[in-house]
Amino acid sequence: MLSTARSAQQAQHADGVTEDIEDVDVVVVGAGIAGLTAARRLTGAGLSVAVLEAEPHIGGRHATGWADGFRLDRVGRLLTLAPEELRALPGLGGVVPRPFAPGVLVHTDGRYARWGAPHPRARRGAFTVARALASAPRHPAASLDQARLGASLVRLAATPTQRLLARPERTAREALTGRLPARTVQTVLRPLLAALLADPDLAVSSRQADLALRAFARGRVSVPEGGAAAVPERLAALLPPGTVRTGVRVTAVSVARVDTAEHGPVGCRAVVLATGARSAAALLPGLRVPAYHPVTVVHHTAPVAPTADPTLLLESDPGGPVAHTAVMSAVDPTRAPAGRPLITSTVLGTPPDDTERRVRKHLAALYGTSTDEWELLALHHTRDAFLATPPAHDPCRSVRLLAGLYVCGDHRAAGTLRSTLASGERAADAVLADLGLRPAAVEEAGEDAA
Repeated sequence: MLSTARSAQQAQHADGVTEDIEDVDVVVVGAGIAGLTAARRLTGAGLSVAVLEAEPHIGGRHATGWADGFRLDRVGRLLTLAPEELRALPGLGGVVPRPFAPGVLVHTDGRYARWGAPHPRARRGAFTVARALASAPRHPAASLDQARLGASLVRLAATPTQRLLARPERTAREALTGRLPARTVQTVLRPLLAALLADPDLAVSSRQADLALRAFARGRVSVPEGGAAAVPERLAALLPPGTVRTGVRVTAVSVARVDTAEHGPVGCRAVVLATGARSAAALLPGLRVPAYHPVTVVHHTAPVAPTADPTLLLESDPGGPVAHTAVMSAVDPTRAPAGRPLITSTVLGTPPDDTERRVRKHLAALYGTSTDEWELLALHHTRDAFLATPPAHDPCRSVRLLAGLYVCGDHRAAGTLRSTLASGERAADAVLADLGLRPAAVEEAGEDAA
């Protein structure tokens, strides 16, 4: 049975006695990373803040569940930040990135090709460098494609952010096919961007795609040590005790109070709505809900790990169902008990009815081993997992609805970790300005490529 660790700061004690929630300066609705970031900035300015979260855990889509000693992410978002960039983000200095082996292994028509340099610590397993290179295409045209892609990634890795953002904005498919052969885009870049941005159709903005590919070219793809929840847990730990209250459902909001199902009204001077887009629109009818990409994450364990190589394995066949998979315990050993492998796989789009059976069958083909004795640990489907960011998407939507009422989250930003954190900071600064307080100095966010 999957359970999620409860926050130490919550409205209900273990003995079942429920605390009253006193009136505060600011109520933040939602304990995801945007809401926690806003709360940190507001409490740092000396305001009293209550963060109210309907779920029994913090983090939203960055939550991590537990099952039999395994740490299991619900969405499985990959980081594309260098360690120094992650440490520079406000409040996240203690988050440790666990990198995948540089490059990826791409499965195409029963053959494997490794793109990128072999990881110096990669150990022998089902997917050694030798096997990948031995199965790589030997046709001169394919070798030329690899050389062109390599040269393109080298140039991209050296391109400054402002130059990337100044390029004409198109869909990723249009931009990439203008630079590289269509077969390279379809068999390598499409599955790679599907893993990084959850957009297998390559309808994402070419600027977002270039930022993600540049991070890949620089060898920055990783996951947070201990699971995705390490990010919100770090932010929550910086708040005053008692600030975050889980298991509190907000039923209505206004500029001077919120109504809760469990505690009645809570008075305040301002409200920051930091929920997901659909929940925000339910509380504020008329608020636009942008498009999202659905994702299903499937976690298995096995008697024996199918490989010890911490490589991200991509499927180039869009029919899937698995888009990408990895032995996550080889990437981040803290996510699994000693001696037990954790295999994490991602299905994009609406999953089939028999998802687990089809995923297990596909994994047997991808890893070249029987999966009959593999054990399903968890299967999570998230309808609004990744924000869709087509060309002309506004990455900096207004967070101030009116004086006293603000909204933040990935739907007000570019969908990346960095931009979502920044939306929380922008909302907090708007609150401080409207209350006549001087906002704290804005810390530089840098490149928007989380």
